[in-house]
Amino acid sequence: MRYIVVFMLAAVLGGCHRPAVAAGASDNPETRPTEATGQKPAFSGQTRARGIHSATAYAITPVARGLDHPWSLQFLPDGSMLVTERPGRMRIVSASGELGAPIAGVPGVYAHGQGGLFDVALDPGFAQNHTLYFSYFEPRGGNPGLTVASAQLANNALSNVKTIFAAQPGYSDDKNIGGRIVVAPDGTLFITVGDRFELKDDAQKLDNDLGKVVRIDKDGSIPRDNPFVGKAGARPEIWSYGHRNAEGAAINPQSGKLWTVEHGPRGGDEINAPQPGKNYGWPVITYGIDYNGMPVEGGITQHAGMEQPLYYWDPVIAPSGFLFYTGSLFPEWKNNLFVGGLRGQRVSRLTLDGTKITGEEWLFTGLHKRIRDVRQGPDGGIYLLTDETAGQILKVTPKPSGR
Repeated sequence: MRYIVVFMLAAVLGGCHRPAVAAGASDNPETRPTEATGQKPAFSGQTRARGIHSATAYAITPVARGLDHPWSLQFLPDGSMLVTERPGRMRIVSASGELGAPIAGVPGVYAHGQGGLFDVALDPGFAQNHTLYFSYFEPRGGNPGLTVASAQLANNALSNVKTIFAAQPGYSDDKNIGGRIVVAPDGTLFITVGDRFELKDDAQKLDNDLGKVVRIDKDGSIPRDNPFVGKAGARPEIWSYGHRNAEGAAINPQSGKLWTVEHGPRGGDEINAPQPGKNYGWPVITYGIDYNGMPVEGGITQHAGMEQPLYYWDPVIAPSGFLFYTGSLFPEWKNNLFVGGLRGQRVSRLTLDGTKITGEEWLFTGLHKRIRDVRQGPDGGIYLLTDETAGQILKVTPKPSGR
């Protein structure tokens, strides 16, 4: 009976088998008009890549329910899941879906608007040292800001909590905060910092952390090979700048390089592979328009010395967490990129040729849920977090043949 329920659910949620479509045989699934008129991509395939369709049939099963706006998920060595909830809680969820009590020792967060407890990342030596890193919106006396701390997790409590990064400046607004943490292959930490919306012009200035990707060592010190170390007027933690609000980041396993996804304005959500010292343009160049319907800045999409996104969406999907799939459960999806969509209420599966996006498919649209995070489990399954008051952990697995 359990399998019957699961597979009926999979069919309702869009997990039924569909025949493969030959390369170039279909259009991108986006049929709505763009928010911006008169804008053209800088190169072929930069937006609305050819539509693709999976031959893989899948099932979606709920793992856990009752999480309040879950933001991030990490798998612990014993197979349980460490989950953050935006209001300021961190919990361990068992492999069978039982919610543990809130973990003690989490600092107070400013849980307003988009603010709260954000990402959690495990140290590569977590099994031995129990060290993790987490990001949150720190109150700071009315001028809250993004803060990252390290801690040890044991006996359902955090200990030795230390601030290792505090984005400057703090600001009273609670939008465009960023907050994704990535542990790089060399052991350094990448952190995404939003432009705080009303301070968007600071994304082009090097004397602050807003609208940046920063890179630090695990103890909060600055790597000596950061691009702006020793440059007068520049903060040495900056890795790249000119970003709007990247809420997704991951290491591309093929290249070992950082990739990010970031929120654009009305139109212009982007995928980037931030390189050291490079300027990614916001708000001088962008695809899409401002929320009031007017052009952003001069309404231009290209400028000398500013990098183009690898891919963009217009209209937006409001991208969140994403992953490069490396598992064996879905051979067809190997090395594909899976980007969660909040406003899009879907996951965009993207095929790649190096840094070029070659195809796009919309998955899990039948859920009608805001997808906050997308993770690969140790079993090769794909796990989704839904962004809602009664948030869920959902697991995507192949549908067994003959069922």
